[in-house]
Amino acid sequence: MAICEVCGNDYSLSFEVHTVDGSVHTFDSIECAAHKLAPICDNCGCKVLGHGHQVGGQFFCCAHCARAQGHAELADSA
Repeated sequence: MAICEVCGNDYSLSFEVHTVDGSVHTFDSIECAAHKLAPICDNCGCKVLGHGHQVGGQFFCCAHCARAQGHAELADSA
């Protein structure tokens, strides 16, 4: 068993996530993994669980949030 680094649960089905920078994280659920690793929208503050939008060094959950920060060129769909 391994201990989740977010909630502290000692769980027999915990798992590791290896990131591109070489970090290794242990979690007991996808929820805890998302809480720790998902990027945060630079406009509304929500966790970005999909592809999101990246522009000008910022990360956004949707084109609406990107436009709210002055990136008018982005759209969610064609």
